[in-house]
Amino acid sequence: MSALNTAATGMLAQQRNVEVISNNIANLNTVGYKRQRAEFQDLLYQTLERPGAISSETGTAVPNGVQIGTGVKTGSVYRIIEQGSVTATGNDLDLAISGRGLFRIVLPDGSDAYSRAGNLAISGEGGIVTEDGHEVSPGITIPDDAIDISISEDGIVEARIAGQQNLQQLGQLELATFFNESGLEAIGNNLLLETAASGEPTIGNPGDTGFGAILQGFIETSNVDPVQEITALIAAQRAYEMNARVIETSDQMLATNANLRS
Repeated sequence: MSALNTAATGMLAQQRNVEVISNNIANLNTVGYKRQRAEFQDLLYQTLERPGAISSETGTAVPNGVQIGTGVKTGSVYRIIEQGSVTATGNDLDLAISGRGLFRIVLPDGSDAYSRAGNLAISGEGGIVTEDGHEVSPGITIPDDAIDISISEDGIVEARIAGQQNLQQLGQLELATFFNESGLEAIGNNLLLETAASGEPTIGNPGDTGFGAILQGFIETSNVDPVQEITALIAAQRAYEMNARVIETSDQMLATNANLRS
C-alpha cells in the first residue's frame, strides 16, 4: 500500500518544518538574525491513466486521467530578508543597518564573510571587530587616546582625541549588497558566505543609492515574530498528526486484508 510511504514522507517533511521553526524561535534574541521558512514540493506521480489519452476509435480523449502522488519533500529553506526592529543600546559600537546592506567581515584565512549583526567591539590593537574578534572591513583603528567615537549615518568614523577640540576622521565603513541575499550560505556566528546563488557583492557606502544607513547606538534585533512561529508550529504538529493517522488507517486496512479467509 503506497499510502504508507506517502504518509511517511509527509511526516518527514513536517519534522523538517518543525526543525526550521525551532531554529527561528531559538534565535528570537539573536542580533541581526533573519527568520527562515521551509518550502515543500510534491514528489513523482504514478500515472495509471494518462490525461489526454485516446479513449475510443472516434478520437475521444480522457479529460483528467488517473495520477497518484507519492508524497512530499523539502524543496528549500528560504531566508526571509526583512528589516528587524531597531533597539537603542547607548553603546557607541552598536551599529544597526536601516535598509539594505551587510557588514563585510574578514575571516582569519583572509576571505570575506557578511553579517547584519552590528554589536561590535574594539580589539586590543584598537581595530573595530565582531564579537569573535574578526575585523570589520575596511580596517579602522581607534587611537588609544580617543575619548569619544562618532559614526555618522553614511558610515564616517570619527573620534575625539584627548586634548583636541576637533574630531579626527578615522575612516569610512562600507556595506555590501547582493542580488539574491537569500542565496548566501549561513555558517553560524551571525556570518554569511557568498555563493553562486547569491551573486557577487556590490560594495558601497552607507546612505548611497541602494544601501541602508548606519544608526550608531542601536542594534537590529531578530525579525522573528513569536506569535507567527507558534502558529506555524501548531499547524506543523497537526499536519504531522494527520499523516500519522494515515499510516494508522493504512495499517488497519492491511490487517483487515491479512485476516480475510476464503
